[in-house]
Amino acid sequence: MSNSLTCFKAYDVRGRVPDELNEDIAYAIGRAYAEVVKPKKVVVGHDIRLSSETIKTALSKGLMDSGVDVYDIGQCGTEEIYFAAFYQSVDAGAMDGGIVVTASHNPKDYNGMKFVREGSRPISGDTGLFDIQRLAEENNFPAVSRQGQLIDLNIADAYIEHLLSYVDIATLKPLKIVVNAGNGGAGAVIDRLEALMGANKLPFEFIKLHHQPDGNFPNGVPNPLLPENRAITIDAVKQHKADIGIAWDGDFDRCFFFDERGEFVEGYYVVGLLAEAFLLKSPGEKIVHDPRLTWNTIDMVEANGGTPIQSKTGHAFIKERMRLENAIYGGEMSAHHYFRDFAYCDSGMIPWLLVAQLISSRGQCLSSMVEDRMSAYPCSGEINRTINNPAAAISRVEQHFESSDAVVDRTDGLSMAFDNWRFNLRMSNTEPVVRLNVETAKAPGLMTERTEEILALLQSDNL
Repeated sequence: MSNSLTCFKAYDVRGRVPDELNEDIAYAIGRAYAEVVKPKKVVVGHDIRLSSETIKTALSKGLMDSGVDVYDIGQCGTEEIYFAAFYQSVDAGAMDGGIVVTASHNPKDYNGMKFVREGSRPISGDTGLFDIQRLAEENNFPAVSRQGQLIDLNIADAYIEHLLSYVDIATLKPLKIVVNAGNGGAGAVIDRLEALMGANKLPFEFIKLHHQPDGNFPNGVPNPLLPENRAITIDAVKQHKADIGIAWDGDFDRCFFFDERGEFVEGYYVVGLLAEAFLLKSPGEKIVHDPRLTWNTIDMVEANGGTPIQSKTGHAFIKERMRLENAIYGGEMSAHHYFRDFAYCDSGMIPWLLVAQLISSRGQCLSSMVEDRMSAYPCSGEINRTINNPAAAISRVEQHFESSDAVVDRTDGLSMAFDNWRFNLRMSNTEPVVRLNVETAKAPGLMTERTEEILALLQSDNL
């Protein structure tokens, strides 16, 4: 095993198999996690990737050789590990942490891990992940007097029951829903929801696309943010005259929406929609959002009597701020949605259930619920550009606009706000990429103009 583990990132582990992540590294990570977290019971699971089960087995052996009892929930999505880590199981009690083997939407020859402590508190670079990395790289672990046990744990029914607690099944209307699992793990949960019997049966008809889990990803990597991956969902919504379309990434901790016309709905507008829904039920609550696109969310939250709270982008930062503020809901424009009742964790299943509830209760289609907001605050969506010198490019943009009467915010990258438009520029943590978001107040032409202007400034060194 290499002394330098490049698979450790800011929030999780991700790397190419087998050179950056393999069974030996997974075993060392299990030993290191046990040393840092000092758990007695840890829940583990794995996604649908071809290498995931063997990596999970090695990880589990590392935990058990550290004296930790390992509770295995089998193939799952990331949020099922989150749930199992905070859920008080009748048979197993409360867990002291959880690890899921997943690489989400990365290419099929990649894998990775996401970690939580007790109560599904995230572990990131600021809260122990780099300590785990250091110990795994040293690979020198003390002997323990007790060998941990491997125990199968079934949380499926409890997880489904929790999901359904967010909606009133009796008020749901019959809806036709296109669901695109991208050959990831979401299909199994949809099947479980569909199989509900008796009075609790969901009144939905599911049109299933790329439904079967397949780590070969025969239809491409499950990343609905890629425009080329959206066409099949769009076509199916139109063909079947569906009420809504939903697509997930591989570990389904993000979900993406298509309205009844097949139009892709930016995650930014879904954040405002869900914030409004929570505040109508629970006035005065706090809502956490990221800094990339903000005006619509702030407007929606304040108009409904809530308090908007800005947090740095990233699941660990959002979750930490939500806990600090006791926020009822948090949302990122990247389609991560966080819920207080879900231990402040993100879920890709709860949001679409809530949107289905809104369609049912309001008697409105999805397009009519977001079109006014899209007109009020048109946005560019996130645009990624590879730049030779990202820091210099961002500085060049700032200097270009600094003579204007701008409000500058550095919560995450560079945000500059003017009378009727604003932008956010951020550097990637892992590659020479700059991420740009632009929004305006009721000025789509200005949004396009400013977006093109900033892109030209960013790329001037690349010419």
